[in-house]
Amino acid sequence: MSSQKLPLAVVIPILNEASNLPRCLASVAWADQIFVVDSGSTDGSIAISERHGAEVVQFKFNGIWPKKKNWALENLPFRHDWVLILDADEVMPPSTRDELDELLRHDGHGCTGFWINRRFMFMGKWLRHSYYPNWNLRLFKHRLGRYERLVQGATGSGDNEVHEHIIVQGQTGRLRAEMDHYAFPSIATFVEKHNRYSNWEAQLAVEDGLGRTETSTALQSRAVRFRRWVKSVARRLPFRPTLRFVYVYFFQLGFLDGREGFIFARLHAFYEFLAVSKTIELRQQQEAATSSAPARRAPASSS
Repeated sequence: MSSQKLPLAVVIPILNEASNLPRCLASVAWADQIFVVDSGSTDGSIAISERHGAEVVQFKFNGIWPKKKNWALENLPFRHDWVLILDADEVMPPSTRDELDELLRHDGHGCTGFWINRRFMFMGKWLRHSYYPNWNLRLFKHRLGRYERLVQGATGSGDNEVHEHIIVQGQTGRLRAEMDHYAFPSIATFVEKHNRYSNWEAQLAVEDGLGRTETSTALQSRAVRFRRWVKSVARRLPFRPTLRFVYVYFFQLGFLDGREGFIFARLHAFYEFLAVSKTIELRQQQEAATSSAPARRAPASSS
């Protein structure tokens, strides 16, 4: 295998990811540029990043927009056309280097973006049915791709994009390599992350962010568009947590993942319950704020 660096950049958004970074950074050591976009980590993440040859850039969130990945796409000094977005708890397999080397030599074979499948590690087991396959558009020409904005207001979900997708100008393809996703090293981690994500879900529901056709029609993946449509329909149905469980456990064949698949499905039903409950709470707060606002006086006539 050649030791020559590949002409692309990797962007890794982080906040206190010391436990994940060594594994993630080692998996993309073949990239000519590696940017770690930090938000004031205090756990040694910066030192780890620098030891692996990454350039650390600090990001300060204004509370609404832009979030970390879109900010990085707008502001980082890229030397090359192509960028790979990678979370710190994700790992690219060794075969990625040769596949990307061939792809970059031919400038994407006419494509400007590529979807990457990923598998989830959960409770010490790779899930082969629940949330699998799970395609994400992560490799693209940075000038031609940006994350969609589905929520306009503040959410309290953190400074990183949650479930937004990249929209690119041009054709997209798929990579053979599959990334490993170590998203949930513990049940506590799952609950903490999805407690924040449910804030975003509630704001999305109140704003009806999925109803914005300019973003949903621009998505290049039929599967993503279909999931968005299912989600928008399900939002109007009763028993949403139960439906979420049925979707993951039966429709996605999560039952074939055994005990871990059952727990994974039940946790996602709980996540849906949090989103529903927080949506109701948020609407109540908005109604209370509206009803308590002083009525505006009509301007006096100047007769």
